[in-house]
Amino acid sequence: MAMLKLGEKIVSARVVILILSLVLLIPAAYGYIKTRVNYDILSYLPKDIETMEGQDILVDQFGTGAFSLYVVEGMEDKDVSALKSKIEKVDHVSKVIWYDSFADLSVPKDMLPESLYDAFNNDEKNATMMAIIFDDTTSADGTMDAIEEIRSISNKQCFLSGMSAVVVDTKKLSEKETPIYVLIAVILSSIILAITMDSIMIPVLFLASIGMAIVYNLGSNILMGQVSYITKALAAVLQLGVTMDYSIFLWHSYKAQQKEYTDKKEAMAHAIAETISSVVGSSITTVAGFVALCFMSFTLGLDLGIVMAKGVVLGVIACVTILPSLILVFDKAIEKTTHRVILPEFKGVGKFIAKHYKVFLVLFVIILIPAIYGYNHTKVYYKLDSSLPDSLESVQANTELAEVFNMNSTHMILVTNDQSDKDTRNMMSDIENIDGVKFCLGLDSIIGAGIPTDFIPSDVTEALKSDDWQLILVGSEYEVASDEVNNQCTEINNTIDSYNEKNMLVGEAPCTKDLITITDKDFKTVSAVSIVAIFVIILFVLKSISLPIILVSAIEFAIFVNMGIPYFTHTQIPFIASVVIGTIQLGATVDYAILMTTRYKKERSQGYAKKEAIQIALSTSIPSIIVSALGFFAATFGVGCIASVDMIGSLCTLMARGAIISMFVVIFILPSLFVLCDKLIINTSIGFKPKKNQDM
Repeated sequence: MAMLKLGEKIVSARVVILILSLVLLIPAAYGYIKTRVNYDILSYLPKDIETMEGQDILVDQFGTGAFSLYVVEGMEDKDVSALKSKIEKVDHVSKVIWYDSFADLSVPKDMLPESLYDAFNNDEKNATMMAIIFDDTTSADGTMDAIEEIRSISNKQCFLSGMSAVVVDTKKLSEKETPIYVLIAVILSSIILAITMDSIMIPVLFLASIGMAIVYNLGSNILMGQVSYITKALAAVLQLGVTMDYSIFLWHSYKAQQKEYTDKKEAMAHAIAETISSVVGSSITTVAGFVALCFMSFTLGLDLGIVMAKGVVLGVIACVTILPSLILVFDKAIEKTTHRVILPEFKGVGKFIAKHYKVFLVLFVIILIPAIYGYNHTKVYYKLDSSLPDSLESVQANTELAEVFNMNSTHMILVTNDQSDKDTRNMMSDIENIDGVKFCLGLDSIIGAGIPTDFIPSDVTEALKSDDWQLILVGSEYEVASDEVNNQCTEINNTIDSYNEKNMLVGEAPCTKDLITITDKDFKTVSAVSIVAIFVIILFVLKSISLPIILVSAIEFAIFVNMGIPYFTHTQIPFIASVVIGTIQLGATVDYAILMTTRYKKERSQGYAKKEAIQIALSTSIPSIIVSALGFFAATFGVGCIASVDMIGSLCTLMARGAIISMFVVIFILPSLFVLCDKLIINTSIGFKPKKNQDM
């Protein structure tokens, strides 16, 4: 009764609601524009791990958290020196270290220590390298601006590598493509709605209502301070995909209520009341899936989880306030654009599935084995620039660095000043002997080579030594995220700890090594939290002990199939996809299973035999399940096809495919499990017992 009164108030205030919803778009748009976007994925690592603490020390003690290696080919020393001077004048560039940082150009290069000379020069390819140190962190706005300015004063013979360059290219690519993601999601969703709805105007109103909720969600992100570029790119399409169901439910309910009530306002009030009761329950599982992401130690999950959970709640609110108001205000336009529903009926499908349930159970078992194997053996990559197109400047620069100087990663060692110079030199010698280490350079490597301390310029000393720490650079032949570099990092850590436990190893490779360990643990945590949360929700919604096990198992099977496919197609997926996709697919598509189960429960309680109840449940639920799955598919499939950033493209491809796989599992496998487990279900559930003693 309370819901009906609320529905009546919404209907009577429809014009006020529309005016208010339009006015709220102004602060929401402002919030969206002003919300900072973080393009550095590694910054989401826990702040209490050693590599992140080391990054803070770099900022506090050395005034830097970022550096880049700059490769220059085919240029005379005097021109390189002039270029170096220009780069030093760029805002937020702290220091540039090159040959002339240690000696005048008139001094022969071969007078430099051999290790120093070899690290920064390749005579065969007439190439030299300089280290550019910035005065801010990797993804700070100042650092990114400096990267852009350095590129503007460079020529085609110059290559600027490093994480900051990768972050800049990621930002440019993401900003360019994100509006296209939304556009293609809207176009494909409109096509699906045009096919499945009975009016051309309805898709427009649906998208207007959902669009407002998306803008509110993105605008309210300003309260979080910043969001990741992955969250920003995915939020709109994901919110569109998972909340479209609610609009479809309201419309179908409104059409049904019109048969009972001739007054459209009264019919809408009842439709709102019914929608609130059903959609709130349905949305809880989706919210639970996103909330589970908040339990990740890698706080990108928290970022995505909060934004999407918030988006679902705002989507529900818009569905029962803005959408009913739009439908009533544009009632005449809806009637003028009415057409026949193109989606076919599925009357015979339920009978076919119930009759051949054993075939589908056999298929379930046959597919399950390779699905689990593929799920456990799908290869995941952690190297962040692997998700970017090869044509980007940063990717080309990293490739050039690897080819010309045989360097694929650079580590930084923070050595406490408690350690003696002798121990530091011995430690550096030990590190140089570790497999894959190309060079190990610090103040002691220069002084130890016979160059007096007074000869070393003060800016070089300041760049490599603070009051409490000395900075040592280690060049590695191994790629970031490879087993070789991870083993190398372990060996270096063991070496520096043997001299002083305060010493720290930092840099992209050590951070990525931590990322691998942390996200592996996060994957297990998130999976467990989402399964338990959704299990409990189904337990209370369906009042059953056995059904939560059956429903979650069915969707988990769909997840195994979805995540197992990349193994058989020899496709590597980005690490973040492997962590979050299962939770998103479970939370977003378990609704399909709940919808059909609810109808099955209703028919079974009214005395229908198990196969008849399943036939009715299927014939009535299949259209809604297909429309829901196609809506989710439409919102994400196009993005998966066009996204240049694989971190986004892979996630959308997996979500689109997951929606379709879950749809097939719920239509074909779940009813077969119901036939098999019917006796168990009705004896472990409330409200399933048939009123008449029929075949059980």
